[in-house]
Amino acid sequence: MLARIAARSVACAPRAAMTPIAARFYSEGAFNKKEKAHEDQYARQHEKEQLEKLRKQIAQKQAELEQLQKQHNELQGTPEKKQ
Repeated sequence: MLARIAARSVACAPRAAMTPIAARFYSEGAFNKKEKAHEDQYARQHEKEQLEKLRKQIAQKQAELEQLQKQHNELQGTPEKKQ
């Protein structure tokens, strides 16, 4: 009985291994280069937007920090320090 189960498993294995798998294959033609250029352009634009967003956040936090330092100095009664 074990021999029959083993024989069936071996017989079924090649069929499962031969099933087609969906995959995209592009040649190294103009389409592939154009697609890569578009992807690169999108990535650069996205990075540029992210950097601008971070710069705005940094400027906002610096202004907030200066305001807090000014309030702290007023509460302490010490003159402001120029940095």
